[in-house]
Amino acid sequence: MAGQTIVDKIWQSHEILLDPGSGESLLYIDNLFLTDSSSFHAFDLIKKEKLPVRNPKQIFGVPDHFASSKSKKLSDIADPDRIARINDLESNCKKWEIHHFGLDDPRMGITHVVGPEQGITQPGKIVLCGDSHTSTHGGLGALAFGIGGQSGHVLATQCLWQKKLKQIRVTVSGSRQNMVTAKDLALKIVSTLGAGGAFGHIVEYAGEAITALSIEERLTVCNMTIESGGRAGIIAPDQITFDYLLGKDFAPNGRDWENAVKFWKTLQSDPEAEFDREVFIDAGSIEPMVSWGNTAEETLPITAYIPDPFSIEDRDRSESLSNALEYMGLTPGTKMTDIKIDQVFIGSCTNGRIEDLRAAANVLKNHTIKVPALITPGSNLVRKAAEAEGLDQIFIKAGCTWGEAGCSMCVGMNGDIVAPQKRCASTSNRNFVGRQGSGSRTHLMSPAMAAAAAINGRLTDVREL
Repeated sequence: MAGQTIVDKIWQSHEILLDPGSGESLLYIDNLFLTDSSSFHAFDLIKKEKLPVRNPKQIFGVPDHFASSKSKKLSDIADPDRIARINDLESNCKKWEIHHFGLDDPRMGITHVVGPEQGITQPGKIVLCGDSHTSTHGGLGALAFGIGGQSGHVLATQCLWQKKLKQIRVTVSGSRQNMVTAKDLALKIVSTLGAGGAFGHIVEYAGEAITALSIEERLTVCNMTIESGGRAGIIAPDQITFDYLLGKDFAPNGRDWENAVKFWKTLQSDPEAEFDREVFIDAGSIEPMVSWGNTAEETLPITAYIPDPFSIEDRDRSESLSNALEYMGLTPGTKMTDIKIDQVFIGSCTNGRIEDLRAAANVLKNHTIKVPALITPGSNLVRKAAEAEGLDQIFIKAGCTWGEAGCSMCVGMNGDIVAPQKRCASTSNRNFVGRQGSGSRTHLMSPAMAAAAAINGRLTDVREL
């Protein structure tokens, strides 16, 4: 029998039946997350079809996209439609007795931060959400992906028809240089694979540099899988995973915990398992990375220079890069560290966890920022932990704005935006045209690099501070 990958094992354990005609599998779904921005249509569907929610205790509602970074009051949300969507999620969760982490819940936060920190996300599960960055949960060994309009089907059946995807293994060997973070690894991986290089694939991350990561760092790497076109990212669970989950509210306990860990230990790709593609990266060669264009593929080391698209023979690629340079207001040959910025955002489901805030505070301590900087925690629990450690006071003393938990400026649909033609150093996950607001120009980087940029008012090599 051929060896199996982690994904093969999870898929097999969740497959109810296989349709020979379409090649699709009917999969049992462990958990579905619903956000304020994507749940309305799911509940509308089951209402029209007069269907109940099949397993409400396995569903979780989190109002994160439309939440204000100014306060947890609905009155601080300017758009009445967004208020309505938050209220819709709350009322539907109440109606169907679904777990709801509302604005006033001390556990509220970004969906992809709440799931792991509450222990809802666990190895071997299939976790879904109507949001593409559901891939984040793969950092705990779960098979997790976004499903968009299919949430209503999952609500009604706790199942999903899905065609099995191809698989890529990205092996990152060796050790990282000083000040090179998980975000830098992720940006390097995406720039290596390409913006569409993992399209139609699930990506497994392996190698010494991956297994050395903390869970928060693993979540960052898996989060960015979508930027290479991948459907999901996953990292094999290990003792670091088990230690992280132990004692969390929704994690197993007692004898159930022992049985769970026994099962989780089997979720490793077999030595003889075959992947559709193998990619190898040397961690020691990676420097702090910064994006310059309109995809995460268009990323370079901070020591590099903006490329000349006319030096590229591929006409389509050359034209694409030319358009990106025009949109970003950049000139070929410009040194990355000469690029001035207008503002900074530190947060999101990519980099809004406590380790991210510690990294930013470590750089900002005893400095004063030159451009406005908004820092938002990934959850209320992260906010509480940060304030207990005094990180908020470091941010405030440096001149930053300390915001409330939520998606904030990452998604640009809650009042936190970057103005047209303004340049933002951001720890979020996407830099496409208009992502942070119409005409906004986004440079993706790590929390430490974003903090350094805030101090100098330009893209900065944090290693020089």
